[in-house]
Amino acid sequence: MTATTVHIGCGAGFAGDRWDAAVPVVASLARRSGPRYLMYETLAERTLALAQLARIENPASGYSPYLERILRPVLKSAREAGIRIVSNFGAANPHGGARKILEMAREDGIAGLRVAVVDGDDLSAVMTEADIRGHGTVEGIGMPEGRMVAANVYLGAQPIADALAFGADVVVVGRCADPALALGPLLHEFGWSLDDLDRIAAGTMAGHLLECGAQVTGGYFADPGYKDVPDFGHVGFPIAEIGADGEVVITKADNTGGLVSHRTVKEQLLYEMHDPSSYLTPDVTLDVAGVRVEEIGPDRVRITGARGRQRPPTLKATVSFEGGWLGEGEITYAGPNARRRAELAIDVLRTRVRDLGTNWPLRFDMIGTVATFDGDGGDLRASQPWPDDGEYRVRMATQGGDRRTAQWIADEVLSLYCSGPAGGAGVRHRVAPLVTTASILVDRDRVQASARLVEEDAS
Repeated sequence: MTATTVHIGCGAGFAGDRWDAAVPVVASLARRSGPRYLMYETLAERTLALAQLARIENPASGYSPYLERILRPVLKSAREAGIRIVSNFGAANPHGGARKILEMAREDGIAGLRVAVVDGDDLSAVMTEADIRGHGTVEGIGMPEGRMVAANVYLGAQPIADALAFGADVVVVGRCADPALALGPLLHEFGWSLDDLDRIAAGTMAGHLLECGAQVTGGYFADPGYKDVPDFGHVGFPIAEIGADGEVVITKADNTGGLVSHRTVKEQLLYEMHDPSSYLTPDVTLDVAGVRVEEIGPDRVRITGARGRQRPPTLKATVSFEGGWLGEGEITYAGPNARRRAELAIDVLRTRVRDLGTNWPLRFDMIGTVATFDGDGGDLRASQPWPDDGEYRVRMATQGGDRRTAQWIADEVLSLYCSGPAGGAGVRHRVAPLVTTASILVDRDRVQASARLVEEDAS
């Protein structure tokens, strides 16, 4: 019998989200009846690019490095309660992520766990690099000269629904549209056709409201005195109740802080939407310009009126390139005359880097005073008349194509301990690889997504 209401909770809104956020979500879902799902959205474009670099270094890696941390606390309880899990924590290696989940299941005594993966987002499997580079970039960002690391297309919801139809308890996806993590379960439970555009739009809207975790329950919303959020240190993560008719109700995990209000919902609804009347996804062109947002109870908001139009003929893809190296370092000066000592440190760093014979760009910040709106390498003294006494943290950053040079420049901050102004302390310095990305649009008929169970892949 077709379900009348599907309950979907969110356990993460980005890769580094709170590891324990899903625990009260699962406990709340376990007390509900009907189909219940837990989704994790953990894959920003930069996150995927870094995962691709990790897989190059170690072919067994490349899935989310936080997978075990965020999933193990709830894997067994979700399985026992019949709550199914859908996530893009497969990143650059969904099969590796699936094998890790099966390993966790064996270690924790979870018998018979069925894990599926969705394939098809890797464009390099069906297109050459020359073909990929031949596509024009969107939003005016050109492709850089560096080595191409990967190209991943945003998949839609249908392969997730297919994986659930195979009986998967956990579905591991790489790159997909974030709302598809919720729409896939709705396709599976309600049997919606992708041509039923208004219902597909409602399911996409539900996924968009869930995808950033606590952003719809008070996170990234709180602004003391203007937008107060109760018990903010224990902000609860959201749960959506979606009806077969497309009605969506947003609430949150039981016995948690935060809030769900018409304001939190409206902020998240418009988040990252260039055009609220034409939000392009692989499954539908979503129009939320006419939706109605109603508070129907404490921490309960109903959203109706989403409209859908035909999905676009192309799919967005992210192409990742090696971007050289970032070198950076920080040091603190505090007490009497601290500002002038910090400025002298910057002068020393400029001189030392010039003496290295490099023309790499430099950025200087005095964190806490000049970090967000300045720091392009100009004269920080002219930006604000900051007091001489106080506490100033100097940061220098650079980037270029050679790791050794990046290390030399970063080490100049470390050398300030004994060769810089008086009282420098708290040095931090590092060198890290950079990744750049570009976006292209590809014909959707070039992409063939599929799903399969991977129990037999476990070693």
